[in-house]
Amino acid sequence: MPDSRAHAEHGGKSSLSGGEARAIAEVIGALSNPSRVALLYALREGGGSPVAELAERAGVTPSAASQQLRVLRHLRLVVARRAGRSVLYSLHDDHVAALLDEVRNHAEHALWDWSGGERDTEGTA
Repeated sequence: MPDSRAHAEHGGKSSLSGGEARAIAEVIGALSNPSRVALLYALREGGGSPVAELAERAGVTPSAASQQLRVLRHLRLVVARRAGRSVLYSLHDDHVAALLDEVRNHAEHALWDWSGGERDTEGTA
C-alpha cells in the first residue's frame, strides 16, 4: 500500500497536465456527494467492512451504499476483497486517508475562519 509521505516532493509542483487536472477533478467530484463522504469516513474509522455494516455506520440504505461504493471503487478510492460469501471494503491506500484528514481539517478551519493570517474584523481582506 503506498504511503502518502513517499510523494512529498510533488507537493511543490505547480503545473498540471490536462489528464492530471481531470483525474483530480473526478476525485474531488466524488467528495461532492454526502453519502459517499459518509461512507469514506466510515471506512476511515474501520475498514474491512461489508456493505450492510458500512450502510448502517454511514446512515444510508444498503442499496445506496452499494451504489456509492461502486462509484468509489471506479475512482480507486476504495477496494473490495472477498471473504467467503462477503465482500469487504476498505480505503484504497494511505493517500485516501490523508486526503480525508486534510479535507476535514480544512473544513474545520474554514468554519472557524482560521485562515492562518490576521483576521480583518471589518470584513475586508
